[in-house]
Amino acid sequence: MSVQFPPSAAPRSAYPVDVLPAMVRRRLLELADAGRPLSAYVYDGDVAAGRARELRAALPEWAAVYYAVKANSFPGVVEALAPYVDGFEVASVAELELALRAGRLAGRHADQPPGQDGENPAPAVPVVAAGPAKSVPVLTALVRAGVEAINAESLLELHRISRIAVAEGVTARVALRVNPAEIPITGALLMGGAASQFGVAEPDVPEVLREARKLPGLDLVGFHIHAASGNLDAATHAAYLRWCVEWSVRTARETGIELRHVDIGGGIGVAFEGEEPFDVGRFGELAAGIEPPAGVKVILEPGRFVVADCGWYAAEVTDVKTSYGESFAVLRGGINHFQLPTSWDIVHNVAVLPVEKWAEECPRPTAENTRVTVVGELCTPEDTLLRDVLIDRVRAGDLIVFPYAGSYGWEFAMHSFLGHPVAERHLL
Repeated sequence: MSVQFPPSAAPRSAYPVDVLPAMVRRRLLELADAGRPLSAYVYDGDVAAGRARELRAALPEWAAVYYAVKANSFPGVVEALAPYVDGFEVASVAELELALRAGRLAGRHADQPPGQDGENPAPAVPVVAAGPAKSVPVLTALVRAGVEAINAESLLELHRISRIAVAEGVTARVALRVNPAEIPITGALLMGGAASQFGVAEPDVPEVLREARKLPGLDLVGFHIHAASGNLDAATHAAYLRWCVEWSVRTARETGIELRHVDIGGGIGVAFEGEEPFDVGRFGELAAGIEPPAGVKVILEPGRFVVADCGWYAAEVTDVKTSYGESFAVLRGGINHFQLPTSWDIVHNVAVLPVEKWAEECPRPTAENTRVTVVGELCTPEDTLLRDVLIDRVRAGDLIVFPYAGSYGWEFAMHSFLGHPVAERHLL
């Protein structure tokens, strides 16, 4: 059995402390002065809102930006985004309630009239729902909320949605999630063309649609194709968008579906050290050359792209140790709070925020001008967040701060392992 470590950061150096915005540094030092070991996320809702506005402004009118709540479900972040996105993508009842509450607080679509003639009322804010194993309670909540579309993953799920909708006296809007046989585009496109628990395999789509059209509680509105992940190339992502639209138009025509909805998922990447960021303006220019049929809404579901740089994870250095010539900074926190670097096999660099106060009556352990491995508080060697990064100085009591921690951070962590307190969360 091999231990999963993040890749070595060598020859990188840690970020200078001024990579952290001044107000983030101030807030973290305030928290560090509270008299208890610190492990916390700090979020800036304005940063997330700005990213959403940038993407929304670059896209044509037929495109819609729905924030994927799974990336960061902190209520303050979701509420900050609500005025600037067209809707939300959810995968649970908790996320559904969070999205609807954020929409109501933002005053979005408050004048929406109730549905008539057996149709669901539109929710307070447009919502689409995804997930490979939606339970009957989840599907029931989605149907009752009248979400814009439930992305159905199988024929059985379509039967369940229909049965629930008929019992509720409504018609549920459904998009079929498809696992395409081939994505004719190169790049970071990882979620299609292979056996998967996600969606309906493309060869099975015609038969599933024939059966679905017999079900009385469904309104088949289109397709969900989420086959992109971590794409940093604007031209490739625009080509993927075009392919999704063209595939959906062709398949709807061949199967007799009245196409109104194409959901291409997320997939826009976040640039780390040494990578070029996604060119939103170029993506918008290329998307403008695509012409979906009139009345077809094309939904993008960015999550990580919208919130990655709105969050910072900080943990107090509880000890600095040397073992057989290697230096370690041991944190109050680890993969129980921030699992991303290990799970995603990335070098997630840090900054050291000095904390001058040292109340203990003993020498202050320090490492200077050396490579340091940053580890957590758990009883497993896998609790390693960063390896071999060159640090000018780190002392017990300082803070190690991970920028770009606004997505898949707190939500993705192993909160219960060993039973330590979970990381705090704060909104600037």
